[in-house]
Amino acid sequence: MFKLGLTGSIGMGKSTTAQMFVDEGCALWDADAAVHRLYAKGGAAVAPFAQAFPEAVIDGAVSRTVLKDIIGRDQNALKRIEAIVHPLVGQDRAAFLAKTDADIVVLDIPLLFETGGDARVDATACVFVDDSTQEARVMERGTMTREQFLSIKAKQLPASEKCARATYVIETDTLEHAHAQVQKIVETIRSQLNA
Repeated sequence: MFKLGLTGSIGMGKSTTAQMFVDEGCALWDADAAVHRLYAKGGAAVAPFAQAFPEAVIDGAVSRTVLKDIIGRDQNALKRIEAIVHPLVGQDRAAFLAKTDADIVVLDIPLLFETGGDARVDATACVFVDDSTQEARVMERGTMTREQFLSIKAKQLPASEKCARATYVIETDTLEHAHAQVQKIVETIRSQLNA
């Protein structure tokens, strides 16, 4: 099994690109989706959060909104939250890897390089688009202000640095161009696996 770490900054087209890998027969594990499962009612993160941050558990689920408020008030909270969530996410990923029989598994991890996740994969792919397209995409979603976008972007490793560290760079300027690059990466990996 070949593990490909997929990353990219907000608005770069990572989710769309991840689906293109699925369309090529790859298995996909999504770190954000794993966190959603962990935070949901009955999720593995609910009990530890009920102990560490009781106000963050509402109706049996972890509230991301309340967590954001806590992080805003307490600069040490993020480290405590990560100490709860990161091991659970790792367990979720390990369980997924144990049950898939795909030849290529794409691990969609937004903070792949920031968390050292690149050390646990065979290669990395970074999605990329120019700054103005990135901002336009995020603003079109209508889910955050420009200030919120710039704040998130400032906390992420610069896109140029992610691209420099990645094995593959996928430019997502058009769907066709992105898909052609995904197909080429999958062909390259499969030819290595079958060599």
